[in-house]
Amino acid sequence: MSAVDDWRRLHPRTVLVTALVTAGVVAGAAVPTTVGLSGRLGTGTAALWVLAGAVLLIGCATAGDYVRWRRTRYRVGPERVDLHTGLLLVKRRSLARERIRSVDLTAHLMLRLLGLVTVKIGTGEHTGGESTLELDPVTRGEGERLRRLLLERTATGAEGTHREGELATLDPRWIRYAPVSFVAPMLGGAAAGAVLQVSEWVGAQRQVIAWVGDRFRDTPVLWTVVTLVVAAVVAGAVGALGLWVEMWWNYRLEREPGGTLRVRRGLLTTRSISVEEARLHGVDLVEPLGVRLLGAARLDAITTGMAKDEDSKNADHNTLLPPVPRQLADSVAAEVLRETHTPTGVPLTGHPRAARRRRLRWALWSTLAPALVLAVLGALLTPVLLWIALVCAVVFPPVAVLLALDAYRALGHAVGGRYLVTRSGTLRRSTAALERAGVIGWTVKQSYFQRRAGLLSVTATTAAGAGAYTAYDTDAGEGLTFAAEAVPGLLEPFLERTPRSPERTPTTPEHSPKDV
Repeated sequence: MSAVDDWRRLHPRTVLVTALVTAGVVAGAAVPTTVGLSGRLGTGTAALWVLAGAVLLIGCATAGDYVRWRRTRYRVGPERVDLHTGLLLVKRRSLARERIRSVDLTAHLMLRLLGLVTVKIGTGEHTGGESTLELDPVTRGEGERLRRLLLERTATGAEGTHREGELATLDPRWIRYAPVSFVAPMLGGAAAGAVLQVSEWVGAQRQVIAWVGDRFRDTPVLWTVVTLVVAAVVAGAVGALGLWVEMWWNYRLEREPGGTLRVRRGLLTTRSISVEEARLHGVDLVEPLGVRLLGAARLDAITTGMAKDEDSKNADHNTLLPPVPRQLADSVAAEVLRETHTPTGVPLTGHPRAARRRRLRWALWSTLAPALVLAVLGALLTPVLLWIALVCAVVFPPVAVLLALDAYRALGHAVGGRYLVTRSGTLRRSTAALERAGVIGWTVKQSYFQRRAGLLSVTATTAAGAGAYTAYDTDAGEGLTFAAEAVPGLLEPFLERTPRSPERTPTTPEHSPKDV
């Protein structure tokens, strides 16, 4: 396989894809538009106008994509990848091959039927679209060729004897975690909103609301609300199951020769995401509350070369493993990191009780303060607000206290082998194992209230992943000792060691911040 290509074009079927996709979108919008115009223009006239508009839109989109295809070409040279495109505004962009960190392949259903894929080549720099090149589309064979060519590296001889090839594959039983994710209630609300929106398009929103009202005319208000909430939850659960199948069907995690982790997944839209082990600096074991209650967790990669804009558009771009049983997530983490024992499973140092008191105070204030405001407004305006304040004061504080206690139990930190580990969170518990060599700095924060309680928060800053991983509300001395031990020599210039007295106990802090 040659490392140097002549100039090449995208596949000409891109014009057909654009025409078919545009026709599908136009067809979906044509029905409500025709119904909406029929009342003013008549059914026949409205249909003709909508048809003419549809033909015009499809023709313009197809012609525009044909021009794009004619004016787009790319080349893989020995040192750079070049892409030239544009008619009135000509763009000539080039990426150095040594800076390329990802080559991802994506194909929606139409592309799959035509044997095509979209190739996205990225450097991972935080410079928006200037750090990526997109070839949309090329044949699947060409996409695979480009991926192997641009990601080929000399094998680094990584330590450990962990196997290459398949590390994890889909187990259909994992689907049981989909309905308890935070996506389910969001999809339920979206389904209710979609029904109202579509009924408004066809001019039947009042009829829909009246029909629902007739069904619950003789039902108490409380049971009406409960029934509607349950219906939304069921709809959301069904939607979450469908979304999970679409995202994770045919899932496979494998290690390729040369040190590349590859995730392949998707039912209708297939995705192939590659992560170089050279830019892998740890893993993040994520446990959303519902998933955690079932003893499961998700595994994300902590990598360099993930642009912020790319991360926001693809929240699951660095996900190596969907929610699975916690024990399996730990074992896959060990395989991914080439470790005998997973760092996400090391015993963690707990945080002092002062951290628990802080969370309990925040929980009570955040729930009782709104109830107090509602009570005052109710006394001044209407008794209805008094009843709402009473419900808030009775229902929310116990829930907030339970979450605060759970958040305190989650706090922990440790140094395990080549990794420092931090854990925090309750609605989204995160256990991050960050490679100590990837830490480029420390941020130590101590508010007035933390200072009074003898606490501080230490944050490891890094070029990988989220960029910062924090041990919240640690004991002041213990947190500084943790940072000093995790990356020796980085924090010591800013610390002063307290002289050890004969009666000092082993648990007494030995470090304190220097006064500035």
